[in-house]
Amino acid sequence: MKLSIPQNEKESILNELGQANKAFQKIYPGDKPDRQPVHTVYGGADLFSADSAEKMGQAALNTLLNNAPNFVEFAKAIELPGHASLPSDAKGIELLTKKMDNSSEIERKKESAWLSYTTYNKVIGKLKTEALEDFRIDFEDGFGNRSWEEEDATAVQAAKEVAKGMKANSLSPFIGIRIKPFTEDMKERGSRTLDIFLTTLSEETNGKLPDNFVVMLPKVTIPEQIAALIKMFETIEANTKIESGALKMEMMVETTQAVIDKDGKNPLRSFLEASKGRMIATAFGTYDYTAACNITAKYQDMGHAVCDFAHHFMKVSLGATGIWLSDGATNVMPIGPNRGANLTPEQLAENKAVVFHNWKKAYDHTRYSLWKGLYQGWDLNPAQFPMRYAAVYSFFLESYEDAAKRLKAFVEKAARATLTDDVFDDAATGQGLLNYFLRAMNCGAISVEDVTATGLTMEEIRTRSFLKILEGRRESKLKV
Repeated sequence: MKLSIPQNEKESILNELGQANKAFQKIYPGDKPDRQPVHTVYGGADLFSADSAEKMGQAALNTLLNNAPNFVEFAKAIELPGHASLPSDAKGIELLTKKMDNSSEIERKKESAWLSYTTYNKVIGKLKTEALEDFRIDFEDGFGNRSWEEEDATAVQAAKEVAKGMKANSLSPFIGIRIKPFTEDMKERGSRTLDIFLTTLSEETNGKLPDNFVVMLPKVTIPEQIAALIKMFETIEANTKIESGALKMEMMVETTQAVIDKDGKNPLRSFLEASKGRMIATAFGTYDYTAACNITAKYQDMGHAVCDFAHHFMKVSLGATGIWLSDGATNVMPIGPNRGANLTPEQLAENKAVVFHNWKKAYDHTRYSLWKGLYQGWDLNPAQFPMRYAAVYSFFLESYEDAAKRLKAFVEKAARATLTDDVFDDAATGQGLLNYFLRAMNCGAISVEDVTATGLTMEEIRTRSFLKILEGRRESKLKV
């Protein structure tokens, strides 16, 4: 076989290319294997306490059980797939519930009620065990502009409550604070709260931070704001017992300048570089962003086209960098207007109608976010938790059988693309199927057993790369 490229020249060319490839891979390492929370809850710093997670979980469970005491009512409220075929009368609901309760999982899956029944029970289980996944102690919108003395005192108190929660093991799995923005009029207040909170926390915990602790910087417009935050991190770490490099940050995309800067460029990459490796996530601020786009209040909504535009920019700019992306929140609360212990039947019915309507609105928003590949969002009140988990679980559960069948076939024929029924799968689709299982397992929608039923091992799944799985299987065949 004749070749035209001398070996030394080929090596020189490929070595040069290798350097460029490695530099690219360093910038775009792919998604992190770590668990990403499905929501972040923002609450005023003045209301935070060491047992906030427990209180929110109980409030969320009460909202669900008081308004939808069975899976049929819940399915009809948020219009889960198949809800129209479910009974509406009390006797029919009772009989169906008993039938599903007394059936095996294999038998349940044959029923049209399976998705609704399974989703509802998973939501209840989640609310009883870990209703709150991620919480931001908010010194910005949820706290407002108060006197400096009051914010100083609140920063101290909030830090002490975090320390108490760490000792009692009562905090949510992910937690952090949101300070005021580093705009010219707010930079002094934001930095002061950051300093007070972290210095107090360090003194209370001997420098230890809660697991998955992060500082949120809102309304970012220029990379210098992030650079300033990182310099403050370094200074705080140097002057407290907080370990060097321990402090992490996330930022909010809620200004038009965070999408297109003064030079007509997308600045998100420069924001990430300014963080010096400390940025872990970026969240979208629906209402500030729509306001910045001059959308009137009535139409400021997560489904607005201007939000889609920003979401796609975020995904394209930060895709494969390992940065988590989060959507915003639905600002209508599923809370009835009538309060008190002695409500009339009409008032109770009105309350339930409001809860169901606002659950449905938030459910649709969450499903739309998931459809766009945004697997995390905001919740503003525990009453929203049931619909959050219902949206996430149903999204993954309804796709499981098809995804499992396709992935199993693809794994079994690892050396080539496959045709499963009428859907053609190539390597990119194989990665997409793997991503589905990783996300579904991380959020609790499916179990490890559900994933390994596809023929993959957990070791293979943890590679997070379908190509690596194929290569590993080919190597195993060659060794045999």
